[in-house]
Amino acid sequence: MRAIVCDDFGPLDRLRLAEVPDPVPGPGDVLVDVAAAGVNFVDALFVQGRYQIKPPLPFTPGSEVAGTVAAVGGDVRGLDVGARVLVSCGLGGYAERVVAPARAAVPLPGRLDAPRAATFTQSYSTMLYALRDRGAVRPGETVLVLGAGGGIGLAAIALAKVFGARVAAAASSAAKRDLALRAGADEVIDTTTADVKTAAREWSGGGVDLVVDPVGGDLAEPALRALGEGGRYLVIGFVAGIPRLPLNQVLLRNRTVVGVDWGAWAGREPEGQRLILADLLALVADEKIAPPEPTAYPLKDAATALADLSERRAAGKLALLP
Repeated sequence: MRAIVCDDFGPLDRLRLAEVPDPVPGPGDVLVDVAAAGVNFVDALFVQGRYQIKPPLPFTPGSEVAGTVAAVGGDVRGLDVGARVLVSCGLGGYAERVVAPARAAVPLPGRLDAPRAATFTQSYSTMLYALRDRGAVRPGETVLVLGAGGGIGLAAIALAKVFGARVAAAASSAAKRDLALRAGADEVIDTTTADVKTAAREWSGGGVDLVVDPVGGDLAEPALRALGEGGRYLVIGFVAGIPRLPLNQVLLRNRTVVGVDWGAWAGREPEGQRLILADLLALVADEKIAPPEPTAYPLKDAATALADLSERRAAGKLALLP
């Protein structure tokens, strides 16, 4: 089969498309023919050796895929050959086939095609965990979403609306702001021309209740200053760099900074993650959320897709199609 291989940690353009042996499912595993693989920022960190976990070399990146069960190992029950599934595989997703524990494969509802399913789990699980379990968002609250045209941002908008919140979406391009509006944002803020703090405070009538920040960098401090009394700042990621924030702005107006490390939590709490995913798939089935179609790249262009995502050229989610 074909797979993307990382031989050494370093620049993304060193990734290569190679012929590798087909994986073989062991007891309790499933073999999945990959129809689409999600492209995530963390995949680039793995390839560049910038993530806190460094896998043994060589390896194939990619942590979430969707496809069809091709074979099952012994002791697997409830998943048959031919079943459509989404799979959280950890690594190995940028390939034509992947093996994963059967517990990591979840049957797909008919409303999700493979590209949308492959780009669903990380973004929407992160944001359900962030908004409901860490941020305790409530109906009628106001939410400022940074990086609103990316996968995390679009999931944040959709789920905040499910919880009855109003959303201001901050993004750097017209295409990203348009995606945010289509996802349900009530207001958009152009981060290239507007002062985020002033715009968000004026829109919310004095200060937002919640900030969703997967970006960091120069936008972090104005977003923190945009919070109102008792506001919560959800720290999710740092695609624009790790910021330095003035702690007096946390003290003022009794603000709270909340860390959101969904990946580590899901690893420690697999049953909790299964419940989160079940809740999300129920929202899809009930048409309360509709994950957008991702931009598709052929498998051979994995390095280009990762570069477009890392350098923030892409809007929305990205998927590789083997």
